[in-house]
Amino acid sequence: MVKVNLNVRVEKSEMEILENYAQQTGRTKTDIIREYIRSLAIRRPPHHPSD
Repeated sequence: MVKVNLNVRVEKSEMEILENYAQQTGRTKTDIIREYIRSLAIRRPPHHPSD
């Protein structure tokens, strides 16, 4: 599997949330973000009134 880099800007408070969650769960920030992205594949996109 080919991997690519992703740079994301977040607020300091958001980074603190992610870092705290990673520390509490013993997981890496990358692992948490990857899991969330994969979870998007099984969710339905929100309905837009213009559709």
